[in-house]
Amino acid sequence: MKKSVAETVSELVLPYAKQLGFELYDVEYVKEGADYFLRIYIDKPGGAVSSDDCERMSRAIDPVLDEYDPVPDSYYLEVSSVGLDRPLKTEKDFLRFMNTMIEVRLYKAQDGVKEFSGELCAYTDGMFTVQCIDGTRKIVNIRDASLVRPYVDFNEFS
Repeated sequence: MKKSVAETVSELVLPYAKQLGFELYDVEYVKEGADYFLRIYIDKPGGAVSSDDCERMSRAIDPVLDEYDPVPDSYYLEVSSVGLDRPLKTEKDFLRFMNTMIEVRLYKAQDGVKEFSGELCAYTDGMFTVQCIDGTRKIVNIRDASLVRPYVDFNEFS
């Protein structure tokens, strides 16, 4: 089976991310309007990825991407932090945010609810448990969730 552009790029840039002390969080290759974008999302221990960090990563991987040419179209390269509201996608992500507040959006309503927030209590084999703010407890299959991310109260930053 042929790898996607994002998978190929991930394999190429992962060693450079590690060498620079970053975690390669995600790679996406998307078309927006007439333009293609290759987005590399990085994180680092303690968070707080700076614009200088993004620039260092970009400079490190640019020659590699030019040499191997894994992207079939002209594109814009963007390297950025995953941000405070990063989506939780992997087991590692769920374990990292255990016992913290998260928000969940489902593809289809479960018990009449499609969106809810609460504390992430457990994660096992693609299933996660949330102790909801309203006192209920929900067990969700990750495949049923359109979005899971840390709950961020942006009012506390104003």
